Amino acid sequence: MTDPATVTQALARFREGGSPWLSLPFFRDGGAERVAAAVDARAGAGATVLPAPGDVFRALALTPLNAVRAVILGQDPYPTPGDAHGLAFSYVGKRRLPASLKVILAEMAEETGSAVPTSGDLTPWARQGVLLLNAALTVEAGQSGAHMKLGWDALTDGAVAAVSETRPAVAFLLWGAPARRRAALVDRSRHLVLEAGHPSPLNRRADFRGSRPFGQANAWLAEKGLEPIDWRLA
Repeated sequence: MTDPATVTQALARFREGGSPWLSLPFFRDGGAERVAAAVDARAGAGATVLPAPGDVFRALALTPLNAVRAVILGQDPYPTPGDAHGLAFSYVGKRRLPASLKVILAEMAEETGSAVPTSGDLTPWARQGVLLLNAALTVEAGQSGAHMKLGWDALTDGAVAAVSETRPAVAFLLWGAPARRRAALVDRSRHLVLEAGHPSPLNRRADFRGSRPFGQANAWLAEKGLEPIDWRLA
């Protein structure tokens, strides 16, 4: 089967898979088609849209709603071709790791006593039930935030609310102001909400390092009688 050439085609393929995420209003009320069409219009106008269409819904495909155990929210994909592949913070580029991801992985390595990974591919987390969802699933090359107002936020908000409503016990790791605003969508009587500053080195408050989100999430999952997440990548 050939890879989809447009986000509209990628959406159609995602629908064919019968994902539990299709129950979200975003997919039921036409919002998904409207956003996909808007993204494709930008590509038709000559913009280089990232990631590749086949990767746009990767976070939802790898981590179905009925498998979510933790949630990490990002902003939008890396704006350099070849870097992003549909998972928040995850990186498959050929250069050095992005600064924020380096901070995340250093914190993880310190908590788990493992080596700092040389790879930035977070697919192993997604396959264990960690939803790595961006607030916008697409971006344009060289223009961070270019698609933040196209309507993707309805998907992010709907996904967070659905996880809160339907899953029994999930750890929400919310880093930075935009992610932390979505804490209001989470039922704290059932779920763990861990808030911290953004891992970017440009965060002047530097309130991510030392927050120990990975160990706290695993300790809480264990208290609930659930299997902890293996955060190590190496």
